[in-house]
Amino acid sequence: MGQAAPSHPLISIMNYGEARFDPKDFEEGIILNFYKISFKTSFSGKLKYGQGFYDFEEGGMSFIAPGQLLKMQDEEADYSGMTLHIHPDFLRSYPLNSAIKQYGYFSYSAAEALYLSEKEKATILSIYRFIQDELNERIDKFSQDVIISQIELLLNYANRFYDRQFLTRKAVNNDLLVRLEQQLEDYFKDDKLLTGGLPSVATLAENLHVTRRYLSDLLRNLIGLNAQQFIHEKVIEKAKEYLAKNDLTVAQIAYHLGFEHPQSFNKLFKSKTSLSPSGYKKSLRN
Repeated sequence: MGQAAPSHPLISIMNYGEARFDPKDFEEGIILNFYKISFKTSFSGKLKYGQGFYDFEEGGMSFIAPGQLLKMQDEEADYSGMTLHIHPDFLRSYPLNSAIKQYGYFSYSAAEALYLSEKEKATILSIYRFIQDELNERIDKFSQDVIISQIELLLNYANRFYDRQFLTRKAVNNDLLVRLEQQLEDYFKDDKLLTGGLPSVATLAENLHVTRRYLSDLLRNLIGLNAQQFIHEKVIEKAKEYLAKNDLTVAQIAYHLGFEHPQSFNKLFKSKTSLSPSGYKKSLRN
């Protein structure tokens, strides 16, 4: 990509402003075998996301894990910033090797990138530069420990800043929550549960044009529940409505709510309410 060979075979930092590559080489996409943590500024174009376009001119951070597909369009070639490439073997003997898999934003799409304030940008860039300086110095027996600690710091700051982003984009996020609730309500109204069963998190996320992990993380920040828990809460609400009507058996209610076996419905209901469906029904008469 027009840069000198990295000083370490398992980790490198690239400055986009100094890189030279042809976007056509990436049109078909490539499967990465390393972690790619990028901070990009000065995007020249806009990214299509769902039915709208999102302006990326202010830049942001994106995270790609090994095994994911990287694609690039012509308009994406014109930006500045830095990217950190980490081969999994660099982390192998450290706790971070397992811990890095818990950072959900590695499963987010490009449209769910992390946008930073000026102060946050300065913090992130300082870590990139520290790692770059460490790699440019003579590598010794302490280098890997020092760099690993900086990677952990970078990931933890990204976690903090994503939490801030969920809060500061409350209007957009609340709109997504409303659309999610409407989706579930449509399932209940149209009896889709009878034929298709309970909708999966993947199906709901796809309909909302977000990734599963982003949807769960967003809900956890907004209401304290992940996506699966949110679905279950809505199912329990609807189950209580059916039980209050008193004209359906528990087995019929389970079937209406998309459960193939009433036992599964009973187990979920009791785990959420501490009562069996029949016990809840009896409690309404008291």
